[in-house]
Amino acid sequence: MNAPPGGRAGDRARLARVRSLAVRVQEALERLYRLDRVANVEDFVRSAASGEREALFLREGPDGDLEVSVRLPPLPELGEDPTLDTLCQIIEGVSHFVYVVERARLGRGATQLELELQAEVDKWVVLAASMRSFDALGSAKLRARLYEEFVFIHDRGNEAERELAERYRVANDAAHGFVRRLERQYVGPARFGELHAELWRFFHIGQEGKLRLGRAA
Repeated sequence: MNAPPGGRAGDRARLARVRSLAVRVQEALERLYRLDRVANVEDFVRSAASGEREALFLREGPDGDLEVSVRLPPLPELGEDPTLDTLCQIIEGVSHFVYVVERARLGRGATQLELELQAEVDKWVVLAASMRSFDALGSAKLRARLYEEFVFIHDRGNEAERELAERYRVANDAAHGFVRRLERQYVGPARFGELHAELWRFFHIGQEGKLRLGRAA
């Protein structure tokens, strides 16, 4: 794919910072899920337009190759901390990229709900890994912020947006249930090796398996 067009120096610097963070997220997910590097996310990151949220754009090229573009929101100026929403959007975009690329490598498809489900879990995974001390209490606080203290932005739109909102609700509910079970069975008793194994299993199964694990909680 073509490189993004050049812009003002400040804009280019902010894009470089987003790409750097996206690379770190990709590396963390690949380590956890034991994935071989197929493509570097930084080569596909573009800046989201003003007011635009993260998005993954996919298109099959004329030669059959998968063309990918990951739109991510900008980070604030140096010295300012990004909001939780900004961080979650960046993690979500990278999660989508990693998941789609791995499924393409295996010759497997992925539904939109499957992508959202995985991204909802990956947000907890990445943010939990960034905490200085991670235990059941810290996980519960993070889980509440991710899956309880939120607002859907598509509820009052047209039919397509209502369908999108419903997909987000299903993904949120399933991820919430799955993470709550991880917290109870693995985080609380500090069984982190088994936690990693269960997260690996969740990543590598399809939509129905993910939903079953979320509902089993």
